[in-house]
Amino acid sequence: MVSAAAPTAWRRRGLVFRAEGQRPWMATHAQMPHAEPIGGSTFRVYFTCRDDANRSHIAWLVVDLERPDRVLELASEPLIAPGPVGRFDDMGVMTSCLVEAEGQRRFYVIGWNVRTSVPMHTSIGLAVGPASGSPRIERRLPGPVLERNPANPYYVSCPWVIADPAGPGWRMWFMNGLDWLERAGQVPASRYNVAHARSVDGIDWTPDPTPCLDLEHPGELAIARPQTLRDPDLWRMWFCFRGTDFDYRIGYAESEDGATWRRRDDHGLALPPSGAGFDAEATCYPFVFDHAGERWMFYCGDRYGQAGFGLAHLDGRALA
Repeated sequence: MVSAAAPTAWRRRGLVFRAEGQRPWMATHAQMPHAEPIGGSTFRVYFTCRDDANRSHIAWLVVDLERPDRVLELASEPLIAPGPVGRFDDMGVMTSCLVEAEGQRRFYVIGWNVRTSVPMHTSIGLAVGPASGSPRIERRLPGPVLERNPANPYYVSCPWVIADPAGPGWRMWFMNGLDWLERAGQVPASRYNVAHARSVDGIDWTPDPTPCLDLEHPGELAIARPQTLRDPDLWRMWFCFRGTDFDYRIGYAESEDGATWRRRDDHGLALPPSGAGFDAEATCYPFVFDHAGERWMFYCGDRYGQAGFGLAHLDGRALA
């Protein structure tokens, strides 16, 4: 089993937001945060909540990093709601990655369907909106930009997309379904790792045939929400992973080229559960970003973000 008490360089700043019926479509969960600077220490944080029917909606709030326990503004309507019956996102749409490019915001999102043989199916879609001002977005295409395919035959999810710094083109790291494990008297359980894909335009994607971040701990089942940052010396990735005898916790990996990664889950840049509060049992869905020369992280807590999301600040950024 993975150690639950690994040291961390992150200083927890506490809970930022928990969905508790603040809106009719915001009954539970605050998942997959993604922060956008809007001035000074103020950020708009996009996240995913669920309604009473367990369908995912994309929402946003505004928070000041200096007072993260106070929500300054909360969306009155969903930024995106579930799609029409039969489409790839008819049971929910989730935040995953926001990229500013070509004069617009690009939101790479996760679409959910309910299945009969297994609990769910996910794929990756794209929504777009203006590059500045109040958030307004609409679906770029009625269907997904990446669906299960010969290299990824079960499902794809949790995209992290950047414009390739070596250019031209785009790169994506995403959650790749490996299989479904049948269990007597229970619904099948899914296993997934992280794969990599490239694109010329950010719409048509070519996945690599082999995973870029694979399961490695005893009993490990899943790796989710891979997020990469390009520092001058290294590519760095934060993600969350869980197993048969441990809940989600945030891990860390490094790479020279962004394609081949070394996991360093006991490194101080990882973030284990705290043992108390909203993240007592789990840490998941990290979003790491830089502000005013320092590194920060929004992340979710227990029960896949049902306990809400919080904020952490990195002490000693020189760790490597």
